[in-house]
Amino acid sequence: MTTRTREPAISVRGVTKSYQDLHVLRGVDFDVPAGSIFALLGSNGAGKTTLVRILSTLLRADTGTATVHGFDVSTAPGEVRRSISLTGQFAAVDGVLTGRENLVLVAKLRHLSNPGAVADDMLARFSLTDAGNRRAATYSGGMRRRLDIAMSLVGNPPVVFLDEPTTGLDPQARIEVWQTVRQLAKDGTTILLTTQYLDEAEQLADRIAILHQGTIIQNGTLAELKQLLPTAKVEYVEKQPTLEDVFLALVGQTAGDSR
Repeated sequence: MTTRTREPAISVRGVTKSYQDLHVLRGVDFDVPAGSIFALLGSNGAGKTTLVRILSTLLRADTGTATVHGFDVSTAPGEVRRSISLTGQFAAVDGVLTGRENLVLVAKLRHLSNPGAVADDMLARFSLTDAGNRRAATYSGGMRRRLDIAMSLVGNPPVVFLDEPTTGLDPQARIEVWQTVRQLAKDGTTILLTTQYLDEAEQLADRIAILHQGTIIQNGTLAELKQLLPTAKVEYVEKQPTLEDVFLALVGQTAGDSR
């Protein structure tokens, strides 16, 4: 497989999708640089999941083109699927199996050699080694989501789609997932993240695209987006700790805590 390093990891041009009279996507355009975190921000019903399904070859666009890792999603879906991983809004973890058994199963489905070693490596990478032989049903929400992401990364796909990965998670679990996402990008993985949480996009994304009524209405870095509004002038501002600062100080736990 030839890697097209100079092309955007994801490129979308004029993508539309309608269901009879319901126009979900109305001509979407954006690029995602390789090794970056790109947040697709929008309210429920904005078309985020539909777009992810098109990019992951689960759904065909009505018009427009899209490439992922240099491969066209319409003409080379097999190559796209071999280049990506998709984590949906709810953890696709088998609660009857242990964490390790879930990972071994995925490694076997991907036809990897030595699935046990692959599973052990992923457990260590996601700070789940101590919980590896426990049934996944006993995991906390944050641990299940970390296991879900670990399963999606078996085989080291260069592009990962995370569709609202922190939906339904408590604050500590959300922070654990954020730390995992940051580490993935640091390791060179390209991530397209959909979210309806403003703070999530602000915390994680290198670039943020706002999807509204099926169209990208703004796309840029956080600094660029902030420049769209005039700054407010005040004589004195007392810095207050954020809720995240207070929460972490009180809880005193790290993402690696497997309890």
